[in-house]
Amino acid sequence: MKLPPQVPVAVFITGFHPGGTERQMTELIVRLDRARFDVHVACFLREGAWLPRVERCAPVTAFPIRGFARARTLVRAAEFVRWCRARRIRVLQTCDLYANTFALPSAAVAGVRVRIGSRRELNPDKTPAQIALQRQAYRFATRVVANSAAAAKQLQSEGIPLRRIHVIPNGLASERYRARDIAPVVTRLITVANLRQEKAHDVLLAAIAALAPRHPTLALQIVGDGPRRAALEAQARALGVANRVEFLGHREDVPELLARADAFVLPSRSEAFPNGAIEAMAAGLPVVASAVGGLLDLIDDGRTGVLVPPDDVTALAAALGDLIEDPARAAALGRAARDDARRYSFDRMVQSFEDLYFSELGAARAAAAAAA
Repeated sequence: MKLPPQVPVAVFITGFHPGGTERQMTELIVRLDRARFDVHVACFLREGAWLPRVERCAPVTAFPIRGFARARTLVRAAEFVRWCRARRIRVLQTCDLYANTFALPSAAVAGVRVRIGSRRELNPDKTPAQIALQRQAYRFATRVVANSAAAAKQLQSEGIPLRRIHVIPNGLASERYRARDIAPVVTRLITVANLRQEKAHDVLLAAIAALAPRHPTLALQIVGDGPRRAALEAQARALGVANRVEFLGHREDVPELLARADAFVLPSRSEAFPNGAIEAMAAGLPVVASAVGGLLDLIDDGRTGVLVPPDDVTALAAALGDLIEDPARAAALGRAARDDARRYSFDRMVQSFEDLYFSELGAARAAAAAAA
């Protein structure tokens, strides 16, 4: 039996440096069914630790720009239009604000029928001008995928009709996270997040300093890198907890690190759907996190973790202190979290994207037939 032709799909991503969006989209690129899809990758920056993995499974083309207000950006956009036409791209998937803004309008000009935008954050660090520009770019998307109910709600608040929003939660390689032994004490805390202002590592360090006098063995590992690292290291020294806090930078062995921890902390000021928290739940860790964004959907307060108000050092320290003093409760939270995490997998996530692509292709064919 003759197989149907592969559908040419383009995935546009800013770059391949480690991050939440990059992790999810790298897995999408790698795992899309090659029997059904001919996968091409476009980017602004052909660099980052995860680039080699992508290049092993798909061709990567860079369209470098230095800002949307520059004339050269129009030249790059024209190049991307020609690139789409030459490869007969039928589905475009963008991954973040910059890719949305650049690639969605360009793909429309190129005649790409299915254009899938993304919303994977709540814009904590974006300017009003950037948000407005992305809102205009979304007009060229046939659908916009949000990775959480919180992100979908944000899209609606920006005027995107509900009928054009589709929610696909993040995925997880659950097979990498083994069940943990029950910790007799809770002393080893861990957080996994890029070192940016919205992740509120400063609040976490202050909470560690507040707990330190009563818990002499308490220690914290901070996994991730970013522009705030030097300032956070200085804060740890100033608070007198530098000997308790280990800055590990970017790591590829996160499952192993989680397996050696006793509890996970994420005091973010803004979150759409944090990968670190899902991974911690899969590892059977109790999670203490801020009651913001997608964390409200992910964490069942009091059953799979504990939610506290953002930017509240006292509340965060109290929640951590409660787990330290009641390891049996911490273990119960961790078991429930692991059970909940089974809902998430990369296989489920990728299948959802594939189903959406074919659904949108069918809708495009029907619209073309009706217009003929």
